[in-house]
Amino acid sequence: MKLFYSFKTAAGGLGRNKSRSVLTLLGIVIGIASIITVMSVGEGAKNLILGQIQGLGSKTIAVIPGRQPRGPTDIAALLLDSLKEKDLNSLRKRENVPYAADVMPVVFGPIRLAYEGETYQTTMLGGGSTDTNDILGKVFDVYPEKGRFFSVEEVNSKASVATIGDKIRRELFGFTDPLGKILKVNGLNFRVVGVLAPKGQVSFFNFDDTLLVPYTTAQQYILGRKHFDRIIVVAKSDETVETTVGDIAVTLRINHGITDPSKDDFFIQTQADLADRLGTVTSILTILLTSVAGISLLVGGIGIMNIMLVSVTERTREIGLRKAIGATNRNILTQFLLEAVMLTIGGGVIGIILGLSLSFSASFILGQYLGVDWGFTIPLNAIIIGLGLSAFVGIVFGTYPARQASLKSPIEALRYE
Repeated sequence: MKLFYSFKTAAGGLGRNKSRSVLTLLGIVIGIASIITVMSVGEGAKNLILGQIQGLGSKTIAVIPGRQPRGPTDIAALLLDSLKEKDLNSLRKRENVPYAADVMPVVFGPIRLAYEGETYQTTMLGGGSTDTNDILGKVFDVYPEKGRFFSVEEVNSKASVATIGDKIRRELFGFTDPLGKILKVNGLNFRVVGVLAPKGQVSFFNFDDTLLVPYTTAQQYILGRKHFDRIIVVAKSDETVETTVGDIAVTLRINHGITDPSKDDFFIQTQADLADRLGTVTSILTILLTSVAGISLLVGGIGIMNIMLVSVTERTREIGLRKAIGATNRNILTQFLLEAVMLTIGGGVIGIILGLSLSFSASFILGQYLGVDWGFTIPLNAIIIGLGLSAFVGIVFGTYPARQASLKSPIEALRYE
């Protein structure tokens, strides 16, 4: 019996039991669809996170207080107050960090806003500089659509002024022009001097939902502390980033009296470092979730093996007749193995289509719900893996039933009732 006739016979066998074939497919369909969905959504999340991090620019360097955490139990290492005004002044000196184009301290925390009876919970970001203007715009690539950022003089004088994100404008002011209006921040009066253009997420800040104030004002009146949550340094060029990182480390170690680098009470993070680390984390999570989704393929494979064993038993007389007219053990083995593989590949194709549809829907819903540009990604490797796993499952779980069918004695098979 030629291979073509084996295909034809296998297809005929599946066609005679349509309901059973469809039910057998479900395990494979669910498994492949789960893998495609997880890998697609995971890739979309990875691209979104990396895009947000890269939004700060490759020349941006973040100095973070506390030692660098080595694991989940070391998160407390971040909660230190090791970055002070002395460190900021040292980093601004050209002789210490010659390739620093801009240096900006950052403080942040949750706040409660109020305007004419309306209240709103959001995040405050204190920034700015005492010697250059518009550094917030340069660092985060965000600019006012109306009004302005606070000036150097307002930073120096700890003025109660604020620039608000677009979402805050909509939530508290509606169609009213917020410029010049008095906004209460944790019960304190602040004058609105600017409204940011819609921007969305940049790094870890959603600037549509952020209140910007001078860092001096934030420290003095809102947070009541002297240390910084970050010091952002912008290198003059991509080529000077590595040198600048080294200069920052040396300067801070001198300030803090540290001679052993392993005792650093700060750590330095470039955008390339952060992108690599988060990219690795998201890839690992995607692999783990894909492995969990793959368990359903195992269940589906066992289901196929059980159904095929039942099919072999029900078709015992058919097997006897085929052998009586000349079919060999190999012909029978090939026929039943092809039935299993055709089932799993068919389920794989349906699963891929379903998985891509679910991925597109999930990307659209997540993008709308979170207010971010969550792109839909078609992972070609997931499609290849899906088809490969489908065929593999068919071969592995179809071999035993097919072998049982091929070993049946034609005489005993013909006597089977």
